[in-house]
Amino acid sequence: MSDQEQNPAKRPATILAGPYGHPFHAIAITIPIGAWVASLVFDIIGLISADPAPYATGSRVLIAIGLLGSIPAIIFGIHDYLRIPDRTRASSAATIHMGINFLVCGAYLFQFFLRTTTGEIPMFAFVFSIVSLLFLSFSGWLGGKLAYRWGIRVAAETTQGEAFRVPERP
Repeated sequence: MSDQEQNPAKRPATILAGPYGHPFHAIAITIPIGAWVASLVFDIIGLISADPAPYATGSRVLIAIGLLGSIPAIIFGIHDYLRIPDRTRASSAATIHMGINFLVCGAYLFQFFLRTTTGEIPMFAFVFSIVSLLFLSFSGWLGGKLAYRWGIRVAAETTQGEAFRVPERP
């Protein structure tokens, strides 16, 4: 029996999750993470700028982009989550990873409404953004552990080994 057959977490639940060895979740998370990190950069620039209005608007737009981008990331993540066998270390880590991500999405939704169109960057929202990114970083570390250490939705070791075989000469 191959590694892929033994470990269902390596196989996609449906083609919507991405083909074998190429999960879409890992691609989709770049949008919310990038947008939310960029929103923090806009906050910092806005706080030290003489005119914070364009940066406050930009930060709010980036938060919205992150929220919209989190929708496919959540869908793809749930597809991968459903393949992890219950009552395993991987399922526990994945449950915590998912819970933190839902918490972070809620935090950014709150921040979106907290930031009004007054052209200012509220200090509370700035601090809240830093805390949200710290939680997101921990969740990302868990996600990395799931994929890179435990091989969730990563090709089986026998498949990966093909890349390191020296071809025989005819």
